[in-house]
Amino acid sequence: MIGAPPAPLRDFYHALLALSWPATIGVVVASYFAGNALFAVLFLASGGIANARPGSLRDAFFFSVQTLGTIGYGAMYPVSDTANLLVTVESTFGLVLTALVTGLVFAKFSRPTARVLFSQKLTIAPMNGVPTLSFRVGNQRKNRILGAQLQVAFVRTERTAEGKDFYRMIDLRLSRDRIFSLSRSWSVLHAIDEASPLWGQTPESLAEQGAEFQVSVSGMDDTWMQAIHASHTYGDRDVVWGARHADILRDEGAVMTVDLAKFDELEPTEPVASFPYPRTR
Repeated sequence: MIGAPPAPLRDFYHALLALSWPATIGVVVASYFAGNALFAVLFLASGGIANARPGSLRDAFFFSVQTLGTIGYGAMYPVSDTANLLVTVESTFGLVLTALVTGLVFAKFSRPTARVLFSQKLTIAPMNGVPTLSFRVGNQRKNRILGAQLQVAFVRTERTAEGKDFYRMIDLRLSRDRIFSLSRSWSVLHAIDEASPLWGQTPESLAEQGAEFQVSVSGMDDTWMQAIHASHTYGDRDVVWGARHADILRDEGAVMTVDLAKFDELEPTEPVASFPYPRTR
């Protein structure tokens, strides 16, 4: 992105929130050691640390760790004004670093995230004689996503009458775009009729247009009682023609079993006269 006003501090905090837990812990640990190393060099250059070996960076580093962690064993301590000033600065730095890390950890823990599973492929096959685009959405947690809403946008490149390329986004009409709660699996369907932007499309035409299908799911986490969302993007090569997703629900009387191992499994479909589209590539 070119021309956006810089905001390094806000962007850095946002990046930390978006990082995974291992990466965030790595950044915090690296910052801790980098801060101690910096103050160790300053202590070494200024001197004034009692019982520290002359020229020993290791002793200066350990004294910095004790100061930053407010440990204070008493074996080493500042004896000059410069060393006391550095101890004051480092103590203030430690307070700020602790406050920032505490706020970051709390923000990451209090931010609910969805574990929504999207099928690897989109399929186009006849359903009740009508060509239908379909894919699956599943909830990988044992909770429920209340009031789940789903949107699908068909994105393609069009050329205007003036000869300019235009990146157009078209909302697809779904047979159902919301459910009361998402706890197992949701088959999302779009009937391809003459009003659909997919009418008459082929694998070649989708590739030529650089087609994408952008999916967004949102709802309320019934554990956190906060809004959550998830998104996924399919490319033209993710569309399988003349196939459907295999059944994953099995009714065993009082128990309904969901087999996520078959979540992406596909079955070929028989061609019908009302399905004027190519078979799977």
